[in-house]
Amino acid sequence: MEVLRGLESLPAPVAARGSVVTVGVFDGVHLGHFAVLRRVVERAAERGLGPAVVTFAAHPKELLTGHAPPTVTSLEHRLLLFRRIGLETALVLDFGPEIRDLPAEGFVRRILVEGLGARGLVLGFDSKFGRGREGTVKSLRPLARSLGLDLEAVGPLRLQGRALSSTAVREAVSLGELERAAAMLGRPVSLLGTVVRGDGRGRELGFPTANLDLHHELKPPPGVYAALARIRGREGLLPAAVNVGVRPTFNEGEPGVEVHLLEGGGDLYERDLEVFFLERLRGEERFPDPEALAAQIRRDVEAARAAAARAPERWRIPGRYLPIEGPGPESLEQEPA
Repeated sequence: MEVLRGLESLPAPVAARGSVVTVGVFDGVHLGHFAVLRRVVERAAERGLGPAVVTFAAHPKELLTGHAPPTVTSLEHRLLLFRRIGLETALVLDFGPEIRDLPAEGFVRRILVEGLGARGLVLGFDSKFGRGREGTVKSLRPLARSLGLDLEAVGPLRLQGRALSSTAVREAVSLGELERAAAMLGRPVSLLGTVVRGDGRGRELGFPTANLDLHHELKPPPGVYAALARIRGREGLLPAAVNVGVRPTFNEGEPGVEVHLLEGGGDLYERDLEVFFLERLRGEERFPDPEALAAQIRRDVEAARAAAARAPERWRIPGRYLPIEGPGPESLEQEPA
């Protein structure tokens, strides 16, 4: 997938070929987003065009309100998921004053049609972009007709009567409701981070860990989790035990994410590691001494190994699009746009 950054990268190479495009933050890339993005890929294939997405480096609320919610997926994680879904071009924009003040018509003409060669536009039922969020499916239809732009809206997906949303996913992850979050995501709750140097505490205990810089991604509550991990650039998933928290046994107050791979891995420093949470094994605890902690970690490792062995009973590994997948959008209730 070609990643373009900023308006200065336009017109994009895909413009000459023509594209089907969508617009959004797509934080979390949940199944509702997935339905929109896959429709872009399908429509593009039907018409011999390039599938493209316009997204934003940071959440627009950061500029509009001065406060943005924690991201379910960082930009790099979103781009990785876009690539897996089949998008060929991603335009990443900074939501600065130039974009904030651009009318929806100008956004469509300048960025989508002239910049990306859009001939088709696929939007979620609640999409809004352009100055004052004036660009909606309804308001854009006359403009799309005048430009010969095929506009399609994708209806909402609902889980137990509730529309899927990034807010709902964020709430479930924050509360540690991994099953509910996974049902909305179509995959286990996952994190993408870069392995950075730690203090070597895990290695001293006999359980070396990869310490992740999460790039501001939302993470589950403190505790120990069974997981499957993927080293970016390598095939396959590795069983892992993951600690989220502050390591109270050592009175270390900086929260972090530490991943102990149960097999393989090698030197991971500065490599990207994607972690899929399978289940929570226990809460964060303070132990009387390092020996007691090491004994508990040995039990955690065995529990994580067992959870990883059970994973294929629930998940498709590998999935059609992702390394590990659950039921697709067809398993949920979808309403017309």
